[in-house]
Amino acid sequence: MKNKKKYIEIFIDALAIDKSKFNEKLKYNDIPEWDSIGHMTLMSSLEDGFKISLETDDIVDFSSFKKGIQILKKYKIN
Repeated sequence: MKNKKKYIEIFIDALAIDKSKFNEKLKYNDIPEWDSIGHMTLMSSLEDGFKISLETDDIVDFSSFKKGIQILKKYKIN
């Protein structure tokens, strides 16, 4: 994934987490910052950062950092 660094930065910034809390095994609700409000902030930040519009099903299915990589591939973000 060429855009992985950007993806990680958006992830950390959108959820307002310390870089030390971040790891690629992160899943929805694993940390207090990734609750429903944090999730929508993250989705919005990804849309803005990558200039895409996520489908509702993809927003719902976006359950982990790794799942996000799979979903973003659908939008030609590798």
